[in-house]
Amino acid sequence: MAAVRGRTGRPPLTEERKAEIRLAIARAAVGLFVTQGVAATTGEQIGRAAGISARTVWRYFPTKESCVRPLLAAGVELIADSLRQWRPGRPLDEVFDFEQRTADDDRLLAGPAHATVGALVRLTRTEPGLRAVWLQTYDEAEPAFARALAERAGLPADDLRPAVWAAMFNAALRAAVEHHAWHTADTSADAATARAELAATLRTAVRAAAGGLT
Repeated sequence: MAAVRGRTGRPPLTEERKAEIRLAIARAAVGLFVTQGVAATTGEQIGRAAGISARTVWRYFPTKESCVRPLLAAGVELIADSLRQWRPGRPLDEVFDFEQRTADDDRLLAGPAHATVGALVRLTRTEPGLRAVWLQTYDEAEPAFARALAERAGLPADDLRPAVWAAMFNAALRAAVEHHAWHTADTSADAATARAELAATLRTAVRAAAGGLT
C-alpha cells in the first residue's frame, strides 16, 4: 500500500501573524500617503515598504486607502475598551484617563509617530477614499458603544436610548480627534506633550457628550 503523503507547503498563518502583516501594511501606507500623497502611491510601493509583495497587499485590503484601517481602528478599540470599564456614577471625563492609557497602550497613537497619525487624519479632510474609511471605522464602532452603554444602564440591547447616546458619544470622539489633528498641524510638540493635548481635547469632547448621558 502506498504511503499517504502529508500536507506540503507553508503552514497556515496564525491570526497573530496576519494581524502583524496588516499592521505592517498600514504603517507603510500611512508613511507613503503622508510623504507623497494618496494619488502618487501604488500597491507595489506599499508592498515594498512593508517588505511583502503587492499581491499580498491586495490579499489583505481591497483598496490602497483601506490599508490604513488597522491604525484608525486601533484608537476606536481603545476607547471602546475604556467605555466598557466606565462604572455608573463616575464622570466620563474622569474615568477615561486617556493620557495614562495612551502612555500604557499606544493604540490611540497607533504605531507611527503621533505627528504622522495626525497628518493621516488631516488627509481624510481632502482625500475622499480615506474619508470613507475614517467614517466607516467610527460607524462600525457605534454598535459596540451602544451595547456597552445599554449594559451599563441595565437596558435591553434594542432600547433606543443607548443607540442615541452612542451616536452622540461617537460624534464627540471623532470631532475631538479631528479638531486635535487639524489644529496641531504646525506644532513641534514632543510625544508626551502631544498625548497630553490630545487627552485634554478628548476630555472636553466627552464632557460635552456626557451631559446627555445618565
